[in-house]
Amino acid sequence: MAGAALALLVLLIGPSGSGKSTFAARHFDAGAVTSSDRLRGLLAGDEADQRATEAAFQQLNHWLEARLEAGALAVVDATNVEWMRRAELIGRARREGRPAVAIAFALPLDLCLARSAARRRRVGAPVIRRQHDELRRSLNLLDLEGFSAVHVLRSDAEIERVAVHIEKGPAVRALSADD
Repeated sequence: MAGAALALLVLLIGPSGSGKSTFAARHFDAGAVTSSDRLRGLLAGDEADQRATEAAFQQLNHWLEARLEAGALAVVDATNVEWMRRAELIGRARREGRPAVAIAFALPLDLCLARSAARRRRVGAPVIRRQHDELRRSLNLLDLEGFSAVHVLRSDAEIERVAVHIEKGPAVRALSADD
């Protein structure tokens, strides 16, 4: 990751299997990232245990508030496909006077399904289809939700070309393509 860490919220948005966690690991310091799956795993011993979701998101919210209050970069690695959940997270950033950036992973459904099927921890196809549909319906509206920047990645090739640069300024640009 190039550039200085800025008090900024980055929401990774996409269905299971779209590559959010891989992207986060490649482009952000591990301490700046929290994952709903990882938190479920810590709380319940199983990242897929949906019974731990509410507790996991309570922990995620505490972590996010602490990062934003400290003036640190906060990257939320979760599906974030539900607009109400995004609104809650954007509101937390606003209360701390921090910008929020969206990085949406709008990859083909078949690719997300294939990646999930190849994992040890699988998410059911109906769940991924629902997540993919929710993202598709809201994709063109993300710029109306209060993000200071919205970046949509539609293919593995686009993801591979991305370089993350975080800079101070009134409008934060989180991505650029290496051409």
